[in-house]
Formats: sequence, structure tokens, C-alpha cells
Amino acid sequence: MIKIAICDDEANIRNYLASLIRAQPCNCEVVEYASAIDCLTDCREIDLLFLDIELSPDRPDGMALARKIRERTSGALPVIIFVTGYEKYVFDAFDVGAFQYLLKPVSEKRFAQVFERAVKQILTERVNPQRSRVLTLQAANINKTVPLDDIFYVESSNHKVVLHLQDGEFAYYAKIRDLELELQDQFFRIHKGYLVNLSYVAGYSKTEVMLVNGEKLLLSKYKYKDFVKAYLHFLQAGAGL
Repeated sequence: MIKIAICDDEANIRNYLASLIRAQPCNCEVVEYASAIDCLTDCREIDLLFLDIELSPDRPDGMALARKIRERTSGALPVIIFVTGYEKYVFDAFDVGAFQYLLKPVSEKRFAQVFERAVKQILTERVNPQRSRVLTLQAANINKTVPLDDIFYVESSNHKVVLHLQDGEFAYYAKIRDLELELQDQFFRIHKGYLVNLSYVAGYSKTEVMLVNGEKLLLSKYKYKDFVKAYLHFLQAGAGL
């Protein structure tokens, strides 16, 4: 059973999205919220959240709700798909680890494609949630878990690895090669000094990889073909943004 929530202040949009969800070949339960507060105060666990961004102006918007959800330290974090009429929020959506960004009006075909990929990711994470969702850091003075969705890329620097996160950086003593093996399903070693989260790749050329946060990383010419193959496979598997 996939537990799905829709958060939108327009009843007609909620009804339309609910009808699209129920048309999919998936055993699911759907709950609707008219505001971010209603969604946040409901204690039930959600696997997949369809979230509007511009909710009622006197209440928290969808982006604020997404940030609150990502700050949770217990319970499973839902896959978030933003459904909005505005393109201007796309990079903000990536900053909170959104799975996808759908523009209104949403076509049935596009919805079905994104929904199928989201469900595949949810089911994959159920099989091995610890590996697919967080990186566990255990060293001399470190006992920390970092959600993979918080990591843009990993950099090797002076016998340390630096995690470039959505809210800053975190460095500790480790080998990037070990992380490459541990994170190989979602990350790719594009250069001896960089391990990039494929979810946040915005584009690439033969010499560099562009991330959704605007950063550009050097792409080794020896890694180019394997990177393209890995990235396309990642997208086809339905785990990319």
C-alpha cells in the first residue's frame, strides 16, 4: 500500500490529482489537505506528497512545508512532487530534495510517467531503506547520519572527504573510494576528486558536470562515457529529478 497525500488550497486541483492517482495501477490510499498546517499537524506517515507551492498567502507555503518535513529526525521522509503553475521555483524545489516538479495544467501522460517513477523509488527504499536514504558516518568522534538527498556532491581534499550539502559543508577523514562503492546506485565518480549525486545533475558537457545549485565540476575525459551511461540508466530507472 502506497500512502499518498495531496496538499493544495484549490479543491478542484485536489480532486483532479486524486482522480489521476486512482487511475494508476497502484494499490494506494489518498488523503487531501487544504493547507500546509493541516498536512504538517497530521501525524500519519506519507510515502508520496503532491504539494502546491503558492498556498493561501496568510499561511505557510508549500516550500516552507517541504523544509519542515526534511527537518524531521524520525520516521520515513516522503517523496515530494511539487505541482505548481510557476516555473520560478524550480531551483528552490531541488534545494529541498524534491523528486519532480510538475507544471499546471498537468497532463495525464506526464503524470503517469512521473507517478510510476516515484512509486518505483518508494518500493526500492522499502527493500533497503537505510542504504538508499541516508549515509551513516562512523569515525573516532563522529556518529552522524546524512540523508542522501541533502548531498549535492562529495569532494576529496587532503585525506578528508567534504560533503557539499544543501545547508553547508561537512568534512571528515575518509576515502572517497569507499564512499564511491557505498553510494554507487545514486552517485558517480566523475573525477578522482568528485563523487556527484546524479539526482542533482542539471546538465553536462564533455569537460564538466553542471548541478542544479549552479556549481560546475570537472568531468574527467576518462570518465565521460561511463558517466553518460550511468546517468541515463539512473534516469531510466526513475530515480532522477
